[in-house]
Amino acid sequence: MADIMIHDFILGFIKIYILHYANKEPIFGKEFHDKLFEKGFDISYGTLYPMFHKFEEKGYLKHEDRNVNGKIRKYYSITKEGKRALKEAKVTTKKLFEELYDK
Repeated sequence: MADIMIHDFILGFIKIYILHYANKEPIFGKEFHDKLFEKGFDISYGTLYPMFHKFEEKGYLKHEDRNVNGKIRKYYSITKEGKRALKEAKVTTKKLFEELYDK
């Protein structure tokens, strides 16, 4: 049971991190996957890409197709709505963490 809770918790933070990272620069799936892997998170593409697609459906991200060495890559950028969602998520998570670590 704890493993499922931790898994869900981490996926929630990865969703916030997608918006955080896309707020800095446009991102594409493999690059983001590799960054997560470098930080110790081995998230499958089958989990990651639906997050990008869902965020695009919700209006938090938009994509631009780019031709890179003959291959089309989808680069995702944050939208105004995505920035609002990121700001709210950061405020909420900060409050929760402050309570968790309050001495």
